[in-house]
Amino acid sequence: MKDVSFGQYYPATSFAHKMDARIKILIIIAYIVAVFLVQPFHFLGFLACLVFVIVSTIVAKVPFMRVLKSIKGILFFIVLSAVLQIFFNANGKVLLSWSFITITDQGLLNAGFLIARITLVVLGASLLTLTTSPVEIADGLESLMTPLKWIKFPVHEFALIMSIALRFIPTLLDETDRIIKAQKARGADFESGNIFKRIRALIPVLIPLLIGSFRRADELADAMDARCYAGSKKRTKYKKQTLTFRDVIGVLFIAGLIVGIVFLNKFYLFLVI
Repeated sequence: MKDVSFGQYYPATSFAHKMDARIKILIIIAYIVAVFLVQPFHFLGFLACLVFVIVSTIVAKVPFMRVLKSIKGILFFIVLSAVLQIFFNANGKVLLSWSFITITDQGLLNAGFLIARITLVVLGASLLTLTTSPVEIADGLESLMTPLKWIKFPVHEFALIMSIALRFIPTLLDETDRIIKAQKARGADFESGNIFKRIRALIPVLIPLLIGSFRRADELADAMDARCYAGSKKRTKYKKQTLTFRDVIGVLFIAGLIVGIVFLNKFYLFLVI
């Protein structure tokens, strides 16, 4: 549980940490768009996205293993998606056929493409949370969604909910780890038996975790009420968000990635030959 780094802030004094949160959010959105712009089986586009992630990690002074650990949270989903593509895709040249299972070259390519896309998206998103504190993310989202106030959308409240959710991800992970260790000390077994037995074994973990979450939410509400919190009414910012040369460089960097992927999509066959 402690190895899951998604949603956890990594404090540092790097180039990426000092960038404006609004620009970083826009860069991550553009990066995700760039990942989905990669045409099927054009793996050179994924290579360009991987280079973007590696360079961003170096610039952010974040340990690369810390970024890779963000994959652990969705590892089951990645494996499940790959298995479905490999064993139940009947298109392409048949490589192995047994009973109802058919493995084709198209299925293997689809599985690799899907794994690459999901992995790159998660790695990019984790860089945002690792280099930007929950408060900065909330302020950035609130600033970006300011035009929605014209249609009476609760921008400040939405940003606050996002900030609280990100803030409590590591807290709930630590609490889950403590509950599991406490149940194991009482003789609970979470590793043996079939899938249904393992699911039943998790009930003693989920119930106290749910109760603890409600308790924390109630305590947080009381603390906010005791400090006379009243939403977005007449609130001011302690730190004003300003754009700097770092943000310009970041925008040019992501723009170069998108242009490069569009170029690779158009001239992929020529480059491969």
